[in-house]
Amino acid sequence: MNETKQNQTINLNIIHNKKIPKVSLIEPTNSGYLLFALEVDHRPPIGFFLESKKKQKILRNLKTQITNLNDNKIIDATLFKTILMPPGRGNFLKKRPEVEIAKFDVVLLVEFNSHDAAVKFKESSKWARIEQEYKSDVTKTLTVTGKNVRRIGPVDHSKKGVFLFNYFFADDVNQNLSIWEHTAGWFEYQTGLDNSELILPDNPTQNSYKIINHCRWNHLVDIMPSLLFKPSFREFVLKNFESNNIAATPILYRLA
Repeated sequence: MNETKQNQTINLNIIHNKKIPKVSLIEPTNSGYLLFALEVDHRPPIGFFLESKKKQKILRNLKTQITNLNDNKIIDATLFKTILMPPGRGNFLKKRPEVEIAKFDVVLLVEFNSHDAAVKFKESSKWARIEQEYKSDVTKTLTVTGKNVRRIGPVDHSKKGVFLFNYFFADDVNQNLSIWEHTAGWFEYQTGLDNSELILPDNPTQNSYKIINHCRWNHLVDIMPSLLFKPSFREFVLKNFESNNIAATPILYRLA
């Protein structure tokens, strides 16, 4: 049976489920991240197999620019494009119409050997030119630097799979971190998830995304049936989000 209790320190309203184990975490990495997300094509949640010529051109150009980054502090640079937008937003966003729902169908994630290196690269003229090249051609862009604050395991970009970027909005970032940690065990237990790197963006604004979760499964069948058919996803995960003023906007991607 689920039960709810208040934690006065962080102001949590936690829904428990004794069948779901606590998430197993390892030490965060010392890496820094630069995430560049673009909203290019407008499609229904499962319609992203159709790509406009504009999107195809953007993907080609970004791939070329990745190969020309030439920074010895870069550990990895990977380009993603959307497969679909799964369920999981919950009801909290209905109460906050001012928060923009993430609809990014192209994402470039660059990992640096330190947070300082990521910030310095974002402030460089080289990055400014890359970023500016796309802003006039797309509906929306998001550029953030950040650091890893929670980790189940490293996310493998070396092979194909289904990759999640989950853009979280919350009233309070510490509340968001605590509830993410409380619910992450569900994904381990129900979907076999063995990797995840939680990125804490630098200097989020009031209505921006407070944390961004990134992880990987081998196949869609590893994650989608659990989201669609397991009642505990709604009763445990989504209700914990809603009762703590948190909204998740998950998007599933594949390597571009």
